[in-house]
Amino acid sequence: MKEKVALLRCENYDVRLIENKIREGFDLLGGEGFVKELIPESSKVLLKPNLLSVEEENSPVVTNHAFFEAVVRVLKDYTEDLVFGDSPGFGSSEKAAQKAGLMDVAKRYGVKFDPFVEKVSLELKDAMLVKNWEVAKIAYEADVLISLPKLKTHGMMYFTGAVKNQFGCIPGTQKALWHTRMNNGENFAKMLLDLNKLVGTDFAIMDGIIAMEGNGPKSGTPKKMDSIIMGRSLTGVDSTALRIIGYEDPREVPQYKIAHDNGWGNVLPEDIDVIGEDLQDMKAADFKKIRRTNEIFGNSNGMKLIKNLIAPYPKLTYEKCISCNRCYEVCPEKPKVIEMVEKKGKSVPVFDKSTCIRCFCCQELCPVGALEVGETLLGKIIYK
Repeated sequence: MKEKVALLRCENYDVRLIENKIREGFDLLGGEGFVKELIPESSKVLLKPNLLSVEEENSPVVTNHAFFEAVVRVLKDYTEDLVFGDSPGFGSSEKAAQKAGLMDVAKRYGVKFDPFVEKVSLELKDAMLVKNWEVAKIAYEADVLISLPKLKTHGMMYFTGAVKNQFGCIPGTQKALWHTRMNNGENFAKMLLDLNKLVGTDFAIMDGIIAMEGNGPKSGTPKKMDSIIMGRSLTGVDSTALRIIGYEDPREVPQYKIAHDNGWGNVLPEDIDVIGEDLQDMKAADFKKIRRTNEIFGNSNGMKLIKNLIAPYPKLTYEKCISCNRCYEVCPEKPKVIEMVEKKGKSVPVFDKSTCIRCFCCQELCPVGALEVGETLLGKIIYK
């Protein structure tokens, strides 16, 4: 059965314009009856924005405050019990929400804030890979969980959207441990899908008005995409986003191949009914996708050698580095893959490629974009 996904054109962050577009999207998906089924009377609704790190207001790294406000204005028609929260990869959730402008919006509209600190231990019996979990309590206990992802590239997983946004439901430093446990794209993808099943993500409204291309999810380039994408199907929303940024087959991206192969959700274009704007008209002709991070699986010495010759790696631009040590701090491996070394008068990271798991946490959270996804010469030849 086809999944409906609403694709709306929205050319700026005017709150009233976004609000009208979201209402239009709900109308396309089924109108008042659809929303009341999604949000039963007196439901506690958790809004899960993307607050990757502490960023300035209007930063393309995080869900925009005007977008957040428009969502709140629409949902207040259906429930007074709204909560929002996230657990950033670095820094406090409260500071991230304040800096991005979401906290001010929440206070004006009576939306509660949850820092995702209180956690609960759970078991997912029919898991694809991960059965035992500790997640933010509110993410599991809310009646309705609505994801508000940002359309961005991602160093490890190529793309971050409605599926990956719920990784923030894992509190604080535990996320680094998951990078160590799930140290390849296939397992990380299975973990993400299990996590969404565990917390029961109900709906996604993607902020693609200003997206991020290139060295995402933090240090890429803002890209005007003028799009809002909405739907019950997380894979359907992400598949639609992937197609407008240039992936003709969403299965090129790890989590959507895994989702398709395991019947987790609709991924292929023929299984998704895109309503609203014509998808072809919304496509970006020149979106800079993340460099492919194809992996060589296996732990034998021979396979590790091949991986080091071929696999992408965190690449430092010396001139940009500010010696903040964040890459060292967020590296999940023990012992650390990174050593800070004095070079030309400043401390810079040096990577042990033989033990690096290519999780790209360092690239993801570098505050100045000094780390990118680098490619070996042999890797470039093979991937091309």
